[in-house]
Amino acid sequence: MPFTYTRAAQFYETDAMGVIHHSNYIRWFEEARVAFMDQLGFPYSRLNELGVDIAVTGASCEYRAVTRFGETVQIQIRLSALSAARMTVRYEITDAASGQLRVTGETRHGFLSRGTLRPVPLKKAAPELYDLFGSRLEPDA
Repeated sequence: MPFTYTRAAQFYETDAMGVIHHSNYIRWFEEARVAFMDQLGFPYSRLNELGVDIAVTGASCEYRAVTRFGETVQIQIRLSALSAARMTVRYEITDAASGQLRVTGETRHGFLSRGTLRPVPLKKAAPELYDLFGSRLEPDA
């Protein structure tokens, strides 16, 4: 089951055409991932305390329709792949009122040691989070 994060589009996020600038959707993906971890009961700050970071190794975004200032969107997150050292997260952003699809996207991540920035197996470094992520895995999503 996907996690849903709701947010309002802010004026400062718009461009000269009066729509949300395309770069902000990647930021929204991050906001939603952090909220997802909070909802799991394992906030990102706790992972940092364990000496682990989640680095973005790739991101893609497909723009389907514009979002304007003042509109509220829902961002659905699905974990589509998880291994000891990596994960893939998929996103769908829809208008909260109409359900219209605005954006789809994906981010790919690696788990790194905070001190050395070298890959670290999440299953060893944060087994509780690895299990939480595993319980939410939707490979066919």
